[in-house]
Amino acid sequence: MAEKSYISPEKLIDGKAVADVCNAETAKRVAAFKAKYGIAPFLHVIIVGEDKASQTYVRNKAETARAIGMGSVTEELPATVTQEKLLARIAALGGDAGVHGILVQLPLPKQMDENAILAAIPPAKDVDGFHVVNAGLLATGQQGKALVPCTPLGCMKLIESVHGRDLSGLNAVVIGRSNIVGRPIARLLEQANATVTILHSRTRNARAFTASADILVAAAGKRGLISEADVKPGATVVDVGINVVEEGGKRMVRGDVDNAGVAAAGRITPVPGGVGPMTIAMLMENTLKAAELQTG
Repeated sequence: MAEKSYISPEKLIDGKAVADVCNAETAKRVAAFKAKYGIAPFLHVIIVGEDKASQTYVRNKAETARAIGMGSVTEELPATVTQEKLLARIAALGGDAGVHGILVQLPLPKQMDENAILAAIPPAKDVDGFHVVNAGLLATGQQGKALVPCTPLGCMKLIESVHGRDLSGLNAVVIGRSNIVGRPIARLLEQANATVTILHSRTRNARAFTASADILVAAAGKRGLISEADVKPGATVVDVGINVVEEGGKRMVRGDVDNAGVAAAGRITPVPGGVGPMTIAMLMENTLKAAELQTG
């Protein structure tokens, strides 16, 4: 259920609608790839354990892949599997020319070293874009060669739907400096010619920065972090926050932005229905890109 919002509907950025456009374009490119090479881009997803949220998310990924003409397999491993066995499985998939993309669903059980697992995925098949090689390519402006993390890539598509691809003259503020969202989205914004500031838990007087931002990306994972006073009138606000809260006896997913208090925003992404659909759409785009880079 979407959060009650005092923002007029025309100000909401419909992530599903943008994702549908992206998936339709990817489907066309997949068809062209299949016609040229006689094979379909193939995504192999590994999920460890029985986390219900992860299972739902993985199921949505597989359904989308099949809908746009890709091959997809979901491999379920028990929560008790050893790290050594998981690494061996990743190595086998890395050597399989028929697999173009490998995704290990996070979070992993506590006995696993996530960094070691992610580092084991070959950079060319790292469709989540978390490998240090892909991070380095993005950081050095080689986005064409990189597989970029899906959520930041989806955020950029949403921002482009409002501002176009050239963000020259716009001030962008990113709240959060994680390697999964904060840092990569800052790089993407910078490469689109925005002037970028990254805020974090040690930033003093954060409002002085956010209140002057033309584009505000909230990716801190803190419910209600952004209120009316934090937002410049007319700003574009992208809410990446995923916070599970209890409301009326039900568990709800809410973002970092208080939608009931930021009516001054020019455009804003809802939670749910904003960034979430775009993350899956960008995974599809990354899988195709991986297949193109490996085959071409």
